[in-house]
Amino acid sequence: MLQRITIDEYLSRRPQLPIIDVRTPAEYENGHIPGAVNIPLFSNEERARVGTVYTRESADKAYALGYKFVTPKLDAFVAQSRGISDSGKVVVYCWRGGMRSKSFAEHIEAEGVQEVFVIEGGYKAFRKHALEAFRQPEKLNILGGYTGSGKTRILKALGEQGEQIIDLEGIAHHKGSAFGAIGQPEQPTNEHFTNLLFWEWKSLDMSSPVWLEDESIHIGRVFLPEVLFQRMRDAFVYFLEIPKEVRGHLLVEEYAGINADMLAESVRKISKRLGGKRTAEALEALRQDDYYHAALITLDYYDKFYLKGLHRRDPGKVVVIPSDTVAEDENAERVLSKVRH
Repeated sequence: MLQRITIDEYLSRRPQLPIIDVRTPAEYENGHIPGAVNIPLFSNEERARVGTVYTRESADKAYALGYKFVTPKLDAFVAQSRGISDSGKVVVYCWRGGMRSKSFAEHIEAEGVQEVFVIEGGYKAFRKHALEAFRQPEKLNILGGYTGSGKTRILKALGEQGEQIIDLEGIAHHKGSAFGAIGQPEQPTNEHFTNLLFWEWKSLDMSSPVWLEDESIHIGRVFLPEVLFQRMRDAFVYFLEIPKEVRGHLLVEEYAGINADMLAESVRKISKRLGGKRTAEALEALRQDDYYHAALITLDYYDKFYLKGLHRRDPGKVVVIPSDTVAEDENAERVLSKVRH
């Protein structure tokens, strides 16, 4: 029997079940519940045509056209649904939990899929739930440090020591600077970035601190939820102060093996900030394979940029931690020693 469940019920009781998104491929690609498989009721083009007929002619004609599009796919819907579910149970959703998900779910259940759940309110309910989750009052600790401090490595070292962490740059597929897309997969859409972030966020223990890396509101082309960003700005920052010369070597380690043309293009992106002379000097250093000198030039800009953001914070919530190394385990211990005391 077809069952309707709320998004809360799905997340708490049914997340292990296969989940089907019956919206169009374009809707799915823009953002979906993580783990969902797209079995679209309509193609992008079909959905557009049905909408046009609904608007310009009538609801009855739109339904008739939709039925015409869907009928040849009915057997495939059943086969695909069975193919993703060993248990014979699936969860289905569309945009609002309306006709698309209901029709799909009723059909596959009538054809033998054992138990079908439809999410009440659909993807829209999931999005509302996800955005509200970032208002939860868990304690945030922010890991800060100039570019080249190895903050992501330190964050992972904190995780290995039992701390709760969220790797924002890992979820965003971007390291947050003009060089941040180099060597990274394609970024998710902004909407799906929030979905993926929530998917990790929902598993946190709200009674224990959560570590995040200090970020601006945008990471590449995606943006942090405004409510989360404001909470990050109000949290304590544990700022590792590591000499530029030490950090330059870490940047060489991370970027020296990457295509020089991509590095040069990234330097050009910050040319207005660097100035013409320093930009030319950095580009020449790259041509000479002097990655260390190029790194030091870019750090001149990024250090000033980061310091400007740090000064916007409450100075009483900035804990400076001197270090002469980028060794992540050592720096994780330094950070934790400050938190403990």
